[in-house]
Amino acid sequence: MVVELVAVGTEILLGNIVNTNAAYLSEKCAGLGLSCYYQSVVGDNEARLLETIKNAVGRSDIVILSGGLGPTEDDLTKETAAKVLGKELFLDENIKAQIQEYFAKRGTKPTDNNWKQAMIPEGAIAVENNNGTAPGIIMEQNGKHIILLPGPPNELIPMFEKSIMPYLKALQPGVIYSKTVKVCGIGESKAETMVQDMIDAQTNPTIATYAKTGEVYLRVTAAADTEKEAKLLIKPVVKQLKDRFGNAVYTTEEEVTLEQAVVELLKKHNLTVATAESCTGGMVAARLVNVPGVSESLMVGYITYADKAKHKLLGVKKSLLKKKGAVSAEVAKEMAKGAAAFSKADVTIATTGIAGPDGGSEKKPVGLVYIACNVKGKVKVKECHFSGNRMKIRESTVANALILMRECILEYEEELMKARKAKD
Repeated sequence: MVVELVAVGTEILLGNIVNTNAAYLSEKCAGLGLSCYYQSVVGDNEARLLETIKNAVGRSDIVILSGGLGPTEDDLTKETAAKVLGKELFLDENIKAQIQEYFAKRGTKPTDNNWKQAMIPEGAIAVENNNGTAPGIIMEQNGKHIILLPGPPNELIPMFEKSIMPYLKALQPGVIYSKTVKVCGIGESKAETMVQDMIDAQTNPTIATYAKTGEVYLRVTAAADTEKEAKLLIKPVVKQLKDRFGNAVYTTEEEVTLEQAVVELLKKHNLTVATAESCTGGMVAARLVNVPGVSESLMVGYITYADKAKHKLLGVKKSLLKKKGAVSAEVAKEMAKGAAAFSKADVTIATTGIAGPDGGSEKKPVGLVYIACNVKGKVKVKECHFSGNRMKIRESTVANALILMRECILEYEEELMKARKAKD
């Protein structure tokens, strides 16, 4: 089946907000085996929205619209979609009660325009919103399916996963099942080259690569009559990918992030960690803090942007800073060692670099970054050359810091195993 995505909101067209819903919905629909040929963004204008929905319904089986379900006059998605299908709106007492309960829990009262959100097209399915006041709506007519979702991601995502995904799965003949192999430290082009023969020979399952900052996802998707059969088709392909990429594979679980994989390794070996950051300004620590339960491992984060801070907080010698400069392998190494000495952490990670747009030179250009990782006294330093704007360089640094930390802990793990074997 063919799905089409339409984001509604003038604020998206103006660049006031980023349309993250499109990326999320595209990925989820692909995982369901739906083909997406068109995506569009339309402002809060009835005539243009009407034309957009008509075009989408004319060429796609499923049309998913996000945004424009609010209580104000410029929220027109529901009314316009109903007009396309020739449906009248009526007051849904269950939705009205849910809206009343939503405000009551917060100790406030709804305004009159909130009841606009309880108006549902005739024959439509109202989808409960546990995180807001705008219900989702499913409309069906002549084999076409129009799905309306609220715009805020914190409302759209849980609604889609709880209610819309099961609905879409039921529309599909048979089962589409996917498994993602997540790889770090290998670029997309190299990763694709490593599996090109598998891609060329694929029928069912199929393999698709997706690039992330510092990572590559390889999604294996199979179609079958049952989920059990689809899993059996996928299993040998996933094994083959794991054999080819080895330790670069950090998980095959969709919900596991790179930082979570690193924290799990720390916990596995009862290791504590501290960060010492210059150009990343706390972003490495922030990624680690994304992981629930990291308090068992994370001891402290040092943000030592200035040379004085590197000297005072981490013990980096003034003479070294003057001779080599703050952006150098030697200083990165001393930052990691200093963080270990002051925090007593088992693992420390240090970053120093030139994020730009200014500050670069011929010898040390913008994008030059040094990352150092210390695991129980053994230090490894990595020199990196990143491109892009300031934020992109910093994000790339963070991803590579996590990758280096993981590599060093795996090396420590290997040494432990060798020592145990020798002892036995």
